[in-house]
Amino acid sequence: MEESGGGGSTLAMVVKLRMKSIHAKSHLLFLCLVGLNGAIPLHIADPTDGFAPVPLTDWNFKGLDYLSGVWQLEGHAFVPNGTSRAIIVQIHGGEQHATTLILRINEGDVHYYLRDLVVVDVYDRWFRVNIIHEMDEETEMVFFDGVQKLVTEDCGPGDLFFKCGVYAAPPNVSYYLESRWRDIKIYKK
Repeated sequence: MEESGGGGSTLAMVVKLRMKSIHAKSHLLFLCLVGLNGAIPLHIADPTDGFAPVPLTDWNFKGLDYLSGVWQLEGHAFVPNGTSRAIIVQIHGGEQHATTLILRINEGDVHYYLRDLVVVDVYDRWFRVNIIHEMDEETEMVFFDGVQKLVTEDCGPGDLFFKCGVYAAPPNVSYYLESRWRDIKIYKK
């Protein structure tokens, strides 16, 4: 794994993925190596302006579920060609649904849930994702590579937390599922 930035600690996260297929039920274990330090290119907007970083540990993310305030996830993601219809990042929790935001890859394009097109042609390249959740305003904003791509209402209050990595839920999901994440940071205002 290459790290962008001046070297730094590496966070090893184990992410459980349940994948159901017609023929078998498999439990797969994905090990994601995530670098905590990374340089932000200066030629693009910085959605993290005004936010304070939240320290992450190598062991857990306790205390990072939230009920109020303004929270932000930032990370660099890579989705290889062949992964399709899988969730790559989400805000889990909500009043009416299990999630309040889902970004799903479909044939190389990223969609909000299975509906709105957010960004096209992300296969086989690293891209920066910023998701800002303003609880008081009931608003979520999604940025790709520093450019705002989506503003939407959230799905109500709940015990919320960010999840990144693949998750397969809809029918006809590809049998190959992978997303790589690095430089993950959590911010709050």
